[in-house]
Amino acid sequence: MGGMSVIDWSVVSVYFAGLVAIVYWSSQNQKTTADYFLAGRHAAWYVVGASLFASNIGSEHIVGLAGSGASVGFATAHWELHAWIMVLLAWFFVPFYYKSGVFTMPEFLERRFDSRTRWVLSIVSLLAYVLTKVSVTVYAGALVFKTLLPDTFGTPDNAFWVGAFTTVILTGIYTIFGGLRAVMYTEVAQAAVLLVGSALITFYGLDLLGGWGELKTMAAANADNFALWRPMSDPDFPWLGIMIASPVIGIWYWCTDQYIVQRTLAAKNLKEARRGALFGGFLKVWPVFIFLVPGLIGWALHEKGLMVIPSAKGGGIDGDQVFALMVTNLLPEGMRGLVVAGLLSALMSSLASLFNSCATLFTVDIYEKLKPGKSEQHLVMVGRIATAFVVVAGLIWIPIMHKMAGGGIYVYLQGVQSYLAPPITCVFLLGLFWRRTTSQGAFYGLIVGFLLGMAKLTVEAINDNIGIAPGVLQDFAQFNFLYYSGTLLGISIVLVVVISLLTPQASDEKLAGITYATLSPDDKKDIRESWDKWDVMLTAVILALVLGVYLYFSFWLM
Repeated sequence: MGGMSVIDWSVVSVYFAGLVAIVYWSSQNQKTTADYFLAGRHAAWYVVGASLFASNIGSEHIVGLAGSGASVGFATAHWELHAWIMVLLAWFFVPFYYKSGVFTMPEFLERRFDSRTRWVLSIVSLLAYVLTKVSVTVYAGALVFKTLLPDTFGTPDNAFWVGAFTTVILTGIYTIFGGLRAVMYTEVAQAAVLLVGSALITFYGLDLLGGWGELKTMAAANADNFALWRPMSDPDFPWLGIMIASPVIGIWYWCTDQYIVQRTLAAKNLKEARRGALFGGFLKVWPVFIFLVPGLIGWALHEKGLMVIPSAKGGGIDGDQVFALMVTNLLPEGMRGLVVAGLLSALMSSLASLFNSCATLFTVDIYEKLKPGKSEQHLVMVGRIATAFVVVAGLIWIPIMHKMAGGGIYVYLQGVQSYLAPPITCVFLLGLFWRRTTSQGAFYGLIVGFLLGMAKLTVEAINDNIGIAPGVLQDFAQFNFLYYSGTLLGISIVLVVVISLLTPQASDEKLAGITYATLSPDDKKDIRESWDKWDVMLTAVILALVLGVYLYFSFWLM
């Protein structure tokens, strides 16, 4: 097994020296909330697109997606083929968000409905970020340290904790001082490093294995475990459940989540925002090949005795260690350092995005509501303090997360998101496309949906850790998370629609320009002038790529 050489560490050091320079430059212009939270609204389309990609592809993707590729094959590829949902973001959601001039998604809900819906989404989003995204991302990054540097700090467990605390603290510092500008411009470089580094892993892995044909042959012999589509009888990934739940999570994540949408709001104009979302959609097509496929290659190398993957606690291989093991086993020095820099930068970019989004939500949606009239400089300071608190919360949660996640962190994350997404997806879709949706319907739809989602998560956690006697409660805990996500969406829709029909509709003045039915002729003209043939062509390319990937991998094991 290869180790990190002096040349590798030199590559890592040069990369991070460049990162420091970008952060220093970014920190020089942080005078207003628009500067700190939205990068001054000056980002070009390629910066927006690269930032969307790098924010999404964090260490939990590199580690977790490769791990799921090794453990369950292409069952999780559906979540990585959401480039078509980014097309929806570009054409249907961004125009409303950008023209409204909002900083946050809860602020948009207040414009559409009332302050209650804004408060609900703000608080739930903050809790969700700290307890799911921050903790899972940190856990995945710490696993990278544990695998790459098992003896550097005495023991693998020591390496895990050193990696977790070091990266959280350093990322928190550069986010506090640099704001969203630092986050976005570092992500342009990080996107390139991630693509190049992961492509190298795929190339060297296939070369050692014996080529794509050998991988297909081995996977075909285990088709039940590695197929893209699973039968309805599959206990984990039945095809109907995936068809229902995957789009629900995708629309929530790509079209309504502050963590992602904030990048498009930083664009210099609507044209750049839309094109940035489309460019991000183009980049989103490739994770299947550069993250999930390497995991499958790692499994094949393990089966042939060319690489050893440690066993998981519950049996089988520990897929979450596959990607880092492939780095140390396959790559020559120098290249190894580049990919390690990519892994670390992925962790830091995701955390930085989370920290900044949390600071934005707290400052704009909570603090400014409680303390109106404060100066721009004061709000920026509050944003930095809020970021520091999120860093501390992330550190406190690490030991708990360490016990909860024994393996399969990507599937774990999708499960949690399946319970958070449905009510938010419901309220945003109905709010934009059905003018009859009322604030009462939206508020109770969010509240009931969140309570039902958290009830399922709580009962599952109790059943997995303590155990529940056979009966209705245990059946509820074991109900497939994909089907429950669809059930929760249906309940939320029925609740919002029924309550909306029973309560007074908002006036045309309040709804002006914020639903499709109430766009003014000038609004429609502005939106039409913001796109041209290049946007249409890029959209066609993205949809063709997604369709091509689906068609190929639907039949590749036959």
